[in-house]
Amino acid sequence: MKLGESLVLLSEGAVFSELFSNTRRPWLCLGDFNEILYHHEKIGGRAKDDYKIMAFREVMALCELDDLGFDGFKFTWTNGQANEANIQERLDRALANIHWALAGHDYGQALSKSLLFFEAQRSGYLPRNQRVQWRGNSGLNDGKISGVDLVGGYYDAGDNVKFGLPMAFTITMMSWSILEYGKQMGASGELGHAIDAVKWGTDYLIKAHPQPDLLYGEVGDGNTDHYCWQRPEDMTTSRAAYKIDPSHPGSDLAGETAAAMAAASIVFRRYNPSYSAELLEHAYQVALQRSVVIVWGWGMSRDKFVGDVVPTADKLFDFADKYRGKYDSSITIAQKYYRSVSGYADELLWAAAWLYKASNNAYYLNYLENNGDALGGTGWAMTEFGWDVKYAGVQTLVAKFLMAGKAGRHTPVFQKYQEKAEFFMCSCLGKGTRNAQKTPGGLIFRQRWNNMQFVTSASFLMTVYSDYLTSAGKSLRCASGNVSPAELLSFAKSQVDYILGDNPRATSYMVGYGNNYPRQVHHRASSIVSYKVDPSFVSCRGGYATWFSRKASDPNLLTGAIVGGPDAYDNFADQRDNYEQTEPATYNNAPLIGLLARLHAGHSGYNQLLPVQLPALKPIATNPKPATKPVVKPAPASSTSPIAITQKVTSTWVRNGKTYYRYSTTITNKSSKNLKNLKLYISKLYGPLWGLTKSGNSYFFPAWINSLAAGKSIEFVYIHSASPATVSVSSYNLV
Repeated sequence: MKLGESLVLLSEGAVFSELFSNTRRPWLCLGDFNEILYHHEKIGGRAKDDYKIMAFREVMALCELDDLGFDGFKFTWTNGQANEANIQERLDRALANIHWALAGHDYGQALSKSLLFFEAQRSGYLPRNQRVQWRGNSGLNDGKISGVDLVGGYYDAGDNVKFGLPMAFTITMMSWSILEYGKQMGASGELGHAIDAVKWGTDYLIKAHPQPDLLYGEVGDGNTDHYCWQRPEDMTTSRAAYKIDPSHPGSDLAGETAAAMAAASIVFRRYNPSYSAELLEHAYQVALQRSVVIVWGWGMSRDKFVGDVVPTADKLFDFADKYRGKYDSSITIAQKYYRSVSGYADELLWAAAWLYKASNNAYYLNYLENNGDALGGTGWAMTEFGWDVKYAGVQTLVAKFLMAGKAGRHTPVFQKYQEKAEFFMCSCLGKGTRNAQKTPGGLIFRQRWNNMQFVTSASFLMTVYSDYLTSAGKSLRCASGNVSPAELLSFAKSQVDYILGDNPRATSYMVGYGNNYPRQVHHRASSIVSYKVDPSFVSCRGGYATWFSRKASDPNLLTGAIVGGPDAYDNFADQRDNYEQTEPATYNNAPLIGLLARLHAGHSGYNQLLPVQLPALKPIATNPKPATKPVVKPAPASSTSPIAITQKVTSTWVRNGKTYYRYSTTITNKSSKNLKNLKLYISKLYGPLWGLTKSGNSYFFPAWINSLAAGKSIEFVYIHSASPATVSVSSYNLV
């Protein structure tokens, strides 16, 4: 966006956050822009654009933004006119960094909670160090009727079925998160928990691949499971196991499983070398047999492969590539739940890319080049990335190979992969030729049913690609012009912030984070009293009658779960039967753990294109010593008042020697009646505020709330570098 266009937007009263990488934050303190602009124009003597620039500076000062490291944000005039090149340079720098300066979320806390969710999804015998105590052992006979041990793994979402394709994708993305941001996880004390989460999944995948040409892809029946509402510990539904083999192929399932095992093998290379080798052997098996024959035909020797894995590599990538077909044509019962719409071509390329990262074997680079056109890697320009469609993921990985100098003679083809990767990034930003849809609040929107899966996956790709570009000293090339890595990262951050509560509803879509989060999650285990509290058997249909239909908060807090999220207009209904919006899924959280680690611990200046070097594990999660917090005194309210106001500091950070605080303020209706027409007066507020509607000098309920029921609360937040603002009640009605 040009300087003149940016300032014109301001003068026309457009949402100021359009300047901030389309994050659409409601920067309330900028409401005085037009008044300041009018004042300067009355004085006269300069060009109109200069007045806008001057007003912009004063508004930044009003919002305390020039204390946040933008001391270079100065303007020069030549012959009475602003030097546009000089201003544009500083404006670009300010706009790229200002969003970071006002970050108010505790990403470390969110990371810890996000990892806890995976423990709530565990199937099998729970370990001694299980932290989610309301869960118990479950699925202990899985695989028994097929003569194989399939105990363990993860339930995918709010049901009790183990679906292989989304589970494998979950493990791939958790591993990728660790490989990119393991250092940050280590600094947060969460690397051990993240690795445990990966191993819980890979242990199961090893069991699910008992023979080179056989892979189990589902345990449980979605149809019978959805007929019942039971906690996992009480399951009476079918636990049949479904497989793929040469007569019933599933290249997409086998390819994704190979990718998961290959990615995880890199994670465990330092911590458990023998386990790493075992995973890589399975990855070869499930993905490469016919390909090995071709490799020898090219004259490659065995020592091109890792260790002594190759002699047994007649086995997942081979299986996927040799016996081609969609897994849901073989495991037809999965079609209603995880249909492979994109087919298997993307998974074959995805598996090859991860096998190259795991083995450094040039064979897989050749595979990516020779099959890039036929399998769609160089042709498909995507606007989504998830458990079904992997093209944007493989294109991002290949672009990394290219920027890291790994392409060699493959460069012309790999540049085509990169073009498609950048198409995806530009689409998400809204700067491409075919852009992703966004809600009015700025959230990427793909579909009503579990839209958050696309938000977290896309945001992860944007984050790693931003770091790749930074390491390579490059910028993103979009149809509307070049985009800096900082802007790409800032947009990804805005998506995370939306999830954590910076949205029109001031709702956190991570369960247990903040005060206003979903309480009636579409999740069998969390919605039924814990087996440890009440071991009474919950029957198939009895669960629906007693627990599913219960209009109350879940008895077990599903900490860290990312639910499906709002609709295309930022609307959300916290109701258990609203499965499209309130059901969580493991693949929602998997990309997010990397994002949160990156946002919490920063970048630290290392080259993201260099080989992975994970840190030593810390046995216990440690938290950085918090900054000294100001004393939060109760807001003025008498003990007999029907309205309670409480404030607390939820996050602190230091910028250029100045400490900033994020305050959470809760308004509770203590009366037995509905609270309406609430009018608040807030003084000593020196920064932006979210979650209330401002009119004049007063604040009112947000647009989506007409009244507050008895005993209910609402939350709003604000950020500034001072003690708590004074919040008082001006007027209200009880009806």
